[in-house]
Amino acid sequence: MSNLNFDGMALAEGVVETIVSIAVQDVEGVAALGGSPSAGRFNFKSKPAAKGVEVFAGEDDTVSIAVRVDVIYGYALPVVADAIRQAVADAVATQIGIKVSSVDVYIDSIQFS
Repeated sequence: MSNLNFDGMALAEGVVETIVSIAVQDVEGVAALGGSPSAGRFNFKSKPAAKGVEVFAGEDDTVSIAVRVDVIYGYALPVVADAIRQAVADAVATQIGIKVSSVDVYIDSIQFS
């Protein structure tokens, strides 16, 4: 991702990723952000994010976000994924004022305690 420009505001690379990372880490059931080091990676259009978050600028001042996580065993995966989507969309809208068009959640593994 390069710099994002919305309504006369330029965001440096990493700003949105940091906001997303913090929002995801607060979701109950998330064990780790970024997924397991041994887990396979999907081929996105840009370079892989070190923290498991990728942001893509969309049309009409929107962004789409991809998040990779490990989930704690015992949590319902669809519930955790929905909570991640909601937390990310709320955090980005509140902190930056940018509408999130989509949040793709990739669950790389389940961690046992």
